[in-house]
Amino acid sequence: MNPPPILTTTPTKALGELETETVTIEGVKFKIRRPLKPDLLLDDPTIRHANNVDDYMPYWAEIWPASRMLAKAILKQGEELLPQSVSGAPVALELGCGLGLAGLAALYKGWHVVFSDYDTTALTFAADNAKLNNFKSYETLAIDWRSPPANRKFPVILGADLIYETVKHEPLLNVIRHLLAPGGVALLTDPDRISCDAFRDTLKESEFQWSMEFIRAGEPGGQRYKGTLYWLQLP
Repeated sequence: MNPPPILTTTPTKALGELETETVTIEGVKFKIRRPLKPDLLLDDPTIRHANNVDDYMPYWAEIWPASRMLAKAILKQGEELLPQSVSGAPVALELGCGLGLAGLAALYKGWHVVFSDYDTTALTFAADNAKLNNFKSYETLAIDWRSPPANRKFPVILGADLIYETVKHEPLLNVIRHLLAPGGVALLTDPDRISCDAFRDTLKESEFQWSMEFIRAGEPGGQRYKGTLYWLQLP
């Protein structure tokens, strides 16, 4: 039996001023509403308490390079990323969705997206960003990886920049085990952080069938970031 989930809500008063940023991926423009100064979240006593209790950090408020990479892969390759067992317009769960950029790319491709995070404020922003871009086929789901829902399975799982700490590798793979539908695929991106070798070692020792490929993404005319796209399936 799983322990009860631990969820966090970033207080509205901690958000400060908001801005709407336009992010361009593969020629597609997405409007992203987010806190203007996400570092200020660290000053909020609720956030500090959550960090002391559960090592929580409000990473959801940034647009990370890995989310651009995953959005690019979805827009550029789309259904080519999916196994033959996944057909039509799939339901995709975005783990640790943050502001929801990868999920927005999936919505653009016509997929149904379930935004998930364990900060409920992140879910509010992801849903608001979907509305801001005139998408309708989405829902939100609060998930603590240590206590995944028992009644949901997804043919596609998305995750950007989730392997930055080695201590999170096994919980991440475990939640994928619980939530990935038979024949489904998990697509993960990482900017090749120092923890990537440890993650690959963990994959080698696991039952997952997996592959990886080089990926690069960034704003047109701006800084480019390189990383890795991981493709995971269960036997």
